[in-house]
Amino acid sequence: MSPVDLDLDSQIQRTVDRLSTEFAGVFGRQTVERFATESFTALFEGAAVTTFLPVMAERFTRDRLKALAQADGLAPKERPEVLYVCVHNAGRSQMAALLTAHLSGGRVNVRSAGSEPAERINPLVVEAMAELGLDMSAAFPKPLTDEVVRAADAVVTMGCGDSCPLYPGKRYEDWELTDPAGATSLEQVREIRAEIRERVIGLLERLGVYVSVTPSDASG
Repeated sequence: MSPVDLDLDSQIQRTVDRLSTEFAGVFGRQTVERFATESFTALFEGAAVTTFLPVMAERFTRDRLKALAQADGLAPKERPEVLYVCVHNAGRSQMAALLTAHLSGGRVNVRSAGSEPAERINPLVVEAMAELGLDMSAAFPKPLTDEVVRAADAVVTMGCGDSCPLYPGKRYEDWELTDPAGATSLEQVREIRAEIRERVIGLLERLGVYVSVTPSDASG
């Protein structure tokens, strides 16, 4: 076993220690360890830079466990759950998730995932969202997992085909949007951002969620 493997194992065990305490009475240590190992492996595999990955992997594990608790009826749902899925989780789904959180004023719990996650968020997307005062520094591409689909009330797919499993009783929508991965200018990403914003507003209205619009949102 290499030093990298040993360090990763120690990172996983520290995460398991923390999350086992956090989810005590909901999940046993064995479940927490399984999800932590899966999450760390998924994010570390093929990653070019691993400096911040332990923090991201722990957040990913925590969110997956929360989704599992909700899906299995072990934790209450205080807000509607919306999941956005695209191919790389580096552009469209990330913009939609952040705009949903912003425009709903936190009245919706939102997640995003990718069928084939990229290594990082598209820099032009980060810049375009920053123009609206929306910070993407905490966002990172994540793989699609079953429990986040089961926990969602509404699932929006964006060009990822049949990768998202179907469960009864959920709202499914497929949005045809240009992938900013092919954009060569900030202006092109602004146009995609504006279309996503309008679609998000429509979804929130269909979910019966009040839309918070401020002057800084006006440009889309």
